[in-house]
Amino acid sequence: MNRKVPEPDRTEPDRTEPDRTEPDRGEPERTETGGAEAGGTETDRTEMGEAARRGRRGRGRRPARVPGRPGVRKGTAARSRTAAGRRAGLRRRARALLSGPVLAGSVLVCSVLAAASGCGLTSGSPMVDNVEPGTIGRGRPLEGADLTVTSKEFTEQLVLGAIMGIAFQAAGADVLDRTGIQGSVGTRAAVENGDADAAYEYTGTAWITYLGHNRPIPDPREQWQAVHDQDLRHGITWLAPSSLNNTYALATNRAHHAQYGTNTLSEVAALSKRDPGAVTLCVEGEFANRADGLPGMEKAYGMHVPARNITQMDTGIIYTQTAKGVCTFGEVYTTDGRIKSMDLVVMKDDRRFFPNYNAAPMVRTATLEKWPAIVSVLDPVTRALDNDVAQDLNAKVDVDGQDPHQVALDWMKEKGFVTAG
Repeated sequence: MNRKVPEPDRTEPDRTEPDRTEPDRGEPERTETGGAEAGGTETDRTEMGEAARRGRRGRGRRPARVPGRPGVRKGTAARSRTAAGRRAGLRRRARALLSGPVLAGSVLVCSVLAAASGCGLTSGSPMVDNVEPGTIGRGRPLEGADLTVTSKEFTEQLVLGAIMGIAFQAAGADVLDRTGIQGSVGTRAAVENGDADAAYEYTGTAWITYLGHNRPIPDPREQWQAVHDQDLRHGITWLAPSSLNNTYALATNRAHHAQYGTNTLSEVAALSKRDPGAVTLCVEGEFANRADGLPGMEKAYGMHVPARNITQMDTGIIYTQTAKGVCTFGEVYTTDGRIKSMDLVVMKDDRRFFPNYNAAPMVRTATLEKWPAIVSVLDPVTRALDNDVAQDLNAKVDVDGQDPHQVALDWMKEKGFVTAG
């Protein structure tokens, strides 16, 4: 399939010096000088205390929905179900979720505003994938379980939510699909309050946003363990993490990589000292101003990039401009599908400056106690997730235009986790 890259915004980015002032730690108001970025990403991390670490991320399009069937995606295979009573029970549960005071605090406000703002909170619909056990779910240990899966609304989260739901179905569970909630707060509240049973979440998000810490833990396993231990008191159990780490990075194109030979941020820092004009950056406005973005990175690596060498622009433009060589290095997210599609080379964060954002299943403890087989169902799937896998799956959606749920289903079959029913 030809891989079509969206046309970049032709608006000339602002080349003025970025404001280095640390932004307000409340609700982020991001002004990006390259133009307004399309929504559909984690815009609400600061609502629970994080300092807008990744903000609006430009993760890609929401998949088309089947008219008249909220929550059902085009491309999702229809599945006949013989247990009509259980299906009716799922529908009654969905109606109850929609009509009752299902979410608290900011999530309740979000639901009130959903019609006007596209908040993303809906009753959900049963997942209807015709799948059977492959290497997971043998013996159907979740037979009789009614499980609700949720996720945020950007591409990677939609794919991960579908992966989790498909795994549960193969193990015998009936699954209610509530993926696509806007932002971190709504997704977290759904699990914490019992309106969803599980979601794939990022360790850094939990540590900073939900648990209120300011300093991330450099070692990814220790970061996961700390999140696991502290979240138990909230009735949430974190299962084993993946090596999928969706964090910040700098990347360059192949020509610049061959010219300068940089592979790590320490080497980029050395280049900036040896040849200050060689290091030019394309970054988001937020990254340019945040302590855990460019200013912090410069301090950690002992580099200084002159303001004249920094261009602020929208996320989508950064990838295309970096690929074209307009700037030597561009800010990227490590699991973005455009890294591979544009053949960019990611610089290793050899001093572990950027926080770890490893994806792991976040499961309601009460659900796990009732259905302990969830661990054996999800662990093999989570182990198979890494940055290369995420880049491939994200690219199928954001570059090739495929449906997130279908991408997840195809991958689960390809890996042998599930088989066609």
